Amino acid sequence: MTAPDTHPPRLYAPREPVFPRRVKGSFRTMKWGLMAAMLAIYYVTPWLRWDRGPVLPDQAVLVDLANRRFYFFMIEIWPHEFYFVAGLLIMAGLGLFLFTSALGRVWCGYACPQTVWTDLFITVERWIEGDRNARVRLWNQGWDARKARLRLTKWAVWLLIALATGGAWVFYFADAPTLMRELVTLQAHPVAYTTVAILTATTFFFGGFAREQICIYACPWPRIQAAMMDEDTITIGYRDWRGEPRGKHRKAEGAERLGDCIDCGACVAVCPMGIDIRNGQQLACITCGLCIDACNEVMDKIGKPRDLIGYLALSDEAAERAGKPPKSVWKHVFRPRTILYTVLWAGVGIGLVVALFLRSDLDLTISPIRNPLYVTLSDGSIRNDYDLRIRNMNNSERTFFVTLERNPSLTLTLEGRQGQLVTVAPDAMLIQRIYVTAAAGTPAARAERTPLRIWASDVASRTRVSVDTVFNGRPQ
Repeated sequence: MTAPDTHPPRLYAPREPVFPRRVKGSFRTMKWGLMAAMLAIYYVTPWLRWDRGPVLPDQAVLVDLANRRFYFFMIEIWPHEFYFVAGLLIMAGLGLFLFTSALGRVWCGYACPQTVWTDLFITVERWIEGDRNARVRLWNQGWDARKARLRLTKWAVWLLIALATGGAWVFYFADAPTLMRELVTLQAHPVAYTTVAILTATTFFFGGFAREQICIYACPWPRIQAAMMDEDTITIGYRDWRGEPRGKHRKAEGAERLGDCIDCGACVAVCPMGIDIRNGQQLACITCGLCIDACNEVMDKIGKPRDLIGYLALSDEAAERAGKPPKSVWKHVFRPRTILYTVLWAGVGIGLVVALFLRSDLDLTISPIRNPLYVTLSDGSIRNDYDLRIRNMNNSERTFFVTLERNPSLTLTLEGRQGQLVTVAPDAMLIQRIYVTAAAGTPAARAERTPLRIWASDVASRTRVSVDTVFNGRPQ
């Protein structure tokens, strides 16, 4: 009698390693070009220079957390202008909605960082260990000197790429040449080393080992995109009405009844996700198009029409099954949903551009001191205290004349200054304590609240800005 199995059942199947085969074709060429362009942008951008004058950093793209600024070439974003960043995030979200509705998971297949770095790591693996069959054999064989050498070489190159990735990221938050020198000489802040270490480790693990598991289990986007795709979305699919029934033996009896698919498995061998697109649309498919290249290569060899696997929309299936031409690509791309996304995306973009060109290089805000609301002076007059913030978003020093809207009941004085002139350094903010006083018996002193407007005028350019607040009196 066989002893009963006391081991609990597995809740999850063990991961089957994926070893994509190299393929040539238009989609693979496009992916090479996009990968090279995006990696170049990521690694090179922090080293680009942009002259902003003597008082501002000359790094073209810089997130200056210490001074709470974001620089992008000629654009400088201050903390109170965070709506520009929020607008860009909204545009990014709408852009993802638009492209997913029109063309499926093109972001996942071509531009997602996980896809780009995984593709790079697989390329390195192929260079060192060989193409698919060689890597499968190496995986299955026991450990020996050759396997250890190949694995250590591959991991070393992966680690260098991961280190460059983590290092490039921190360069966006400080002057790149200075930070590089500090990192090399071990003089950088511990936060920099910690950030580099974390990003290096995650890039090494995600791109080298987790790979497709990140896309399938960790990333929420495959689930979200399902709500954005419909029967008119152009995505990758297998034309089973053309390919079925499958068969390899084309000269055997009954071969005339076979479809175009010769069941060679080329589409599966090149898939970085390890799926069979012939089983229909799946959560794991990132629509990278490599299966199209592999299948077209086979179709060319056996003299069959291309695009047995290709981009198509579900709404065209009935027409193609009947031998009729499908709708044009533009009719699928430009439909009410995508037009709505385009209008919203363009509207946010136009709004940001208009706001960018209309914004002033001078900003004025005021914060009343609420504790106490007012102070009664020895002569019976009522005084309110305020903190006035003047932002000089110009690269030259400016002098401002601070005054009140004409009100005979009120007078203004500046703490620590003679007169009403203040000087603000270039690209800086000045916080100035000001006092507004109402003489005893005046209307402002007797009223509970009196509207108040404060002006700051640039002495040189005559530019003026104002801010409204209230003066708190003591009702009789």
